[in-house]
Amino acid sequence: MTSHCTAQAPDTFRWIDFHAQSDQDVVVWVTRALDNQKWTAIREIGVQYDAALVITTLRATPQSATNRDTFTIWSVSLSDRKLTRIVDCANLRLMDWVLLNVGQGRELAALYDDCNDCQATTYFTAFHYDLRTRTWAGRWLVNGKAAPVWAPNAALGVTQTQVFAVLADGNGVETLATWNRLDYGSRKPAEESVYRYDLDQQSDLERTQLLTGRDAAIMKDRLCRAQDAVPGLSRGQDSSLCQTSQKPRYERKPVTTPPANNQGQSRPPGSRH
Repeated sequence: MTSHCTAQAPDTFRWIDFHAQSDQDVVVWVTRALDNQKWTAIREIGVQYDAALVITTLRATPQSATNRDTFTIWSVSLSDRKLTRIVDCANLRLMDWVLLNVGQGRELAALYDDCNDCQATTYFTAFHYDLRTRTWAGRWLVNGKAAPVWAPNAALGVTQTQVFAVLADGNGVETLATWNRLDYGSRKPAEESVYRYDLDQQSDLERTQLLTGRDAAIMKDRLCRAQDAVPGLSRGQDSSLCQTSQKPRYERKPVTTPPANNQGQSRPPGSRH
């Protein structure tokens, strides 16, 4: 597991220090809540209000390589030890604290793969404390799968190009956008899709929108330029898809030659005639 967090976490959130005596009650509480579950080690415990975000790893055998560990992310109630399994994954990367709703605090963005030693699909989600359920939850999760941002290579003879980024809008809210194109050569027209993943600012519910027309064209341009992308949460901007879609910018150069009707008649101020 890697961590790239640089943004400020919510004031109500803190990571537990496993070596601090003052945090031992939380460590013991979480360990007991996980008693009947399969795990090898507790990697992280983060606390916000009355719930803990817990990350555990599972190693197939004591001799297995550490980079083959699988991860499980849990929510543990600090009042009654209620345990909620959020997601099982591989190659977990905690990326940064992102702002998905101006009315809520920042959320912990993460990338993860669906398997080790395979043609893995990479997914994006954000872990947050849900005030309605008083538990931790992940964004855009359906049956353990979140928003797909990078898929394995397409079928033989098909050229697949992918671009994604988490982009900041004008009001500071950040959204995920993806662009996927499948090129079949001369066999049939290319297929492409542009998606936007964001939150409804009033209800805080997750939305997944397939963009078309002008909206898709604007998003493609933003994805390729990635000028407002969250560091570490973008990929594919160096692809041929972006290179061919970017229009060159032409700058107007200043005119330095005299006009055609200027026949040497002009005189600098104060000169003698």
